[in-house]
Amino acid sequence: MATFIIAEIGINHNGDLDVAKKLIDGAILAGCDAVKFQKRTVEMVYSKEELDKPRESPWSTTNRELKLRLEFGKKEYDEIDKYCKKKGIDWFASAWDVDSQKFLRQYNLKYNKIASPMLTYGELLEMVAGEKKYTFISTGMSTLEEIEKAVQIFEDVKCPFELMHCNSTYPMKDEDANLKMIPVLRERCGCKVGYSGHEVGLITTCAAVALGATSVERHITLDRAMYGSDQAASVEVMGFHRLVGYIRIIEKALGDGIKRITPEEEIKRKLRKVDTL
Repeated sequence: MATFIIAEIGINHNGDLDVAKKLIDGAILAGCDAVKFQKRTVEMVYSKEELDKPRESPWSTTNRELKLRLEFGKKEYDEIDKYCKKKGIDWFASAWDVDSQKFLRQYNLKYNKIASPMLTYGELLEMVAGEKKYTFISTGMSTLEEIEKAVQIFEDVKCPFELMHCNSTYPMKDEDANLKMIPVLRERCGCKVGYSGHEVGLITTCAAVALGATSVERHITLDRAMYGSDQAASVEVMGFHRLVGYIRIIEKALGDGIKRITPEEEIKRKLRKVDTL
């Protein structure tokens, strides 16, 4: 079964719809299965104190101004929906509050996503699970007990899902990846387990696939030097193209675990001097 590959656009568009379209095009060029955004109701997700903090950016001097700049509304998402349909790629988004999840319903998306910070947000999880759409659940910053409680919510209403092993640092150090959690989560929770990565480079993500990750999510960017908190943990378009190619090779190389002699090996058997078995 092919690994489902998600290009996380997130907020790497920096509030610019043209940049978002270029990132969608880049994901298509790379061979991704879907692109993902993030949707927030800024005043609900962040406190007034947090939003009032000074924060210098190319467009603002406060955190509020920046957060509002980065947030797409109906006009932009209408265009994204239209553009993705035209280009033939699925899109979806992780909602950070219940109003944002309600907002996303108007687009009849195929998938839902629970972002790591939202894993313990019971009201949101119940709302998403109630939609019965296939849901990717990231597990960064979470204990096994918290993960199991989230899984139970989805199992109770028979909503299809898979977990995504994740470490929520940007960028993540390779030694913090703890990829052996992929088979642990698969065994403990009895479900598919993918990988949401924030490391610099591609090798760790490839290793996750070799360990059985059924989905992969990496942030995509036009240029890692662009302004933005997620850019340094992102993969540029041609790097993403290489990553997808590596993943498809790994899938072929893993095989089916059945020992057999290939036709090419059969020819080489003549090199054996004596058949002693």
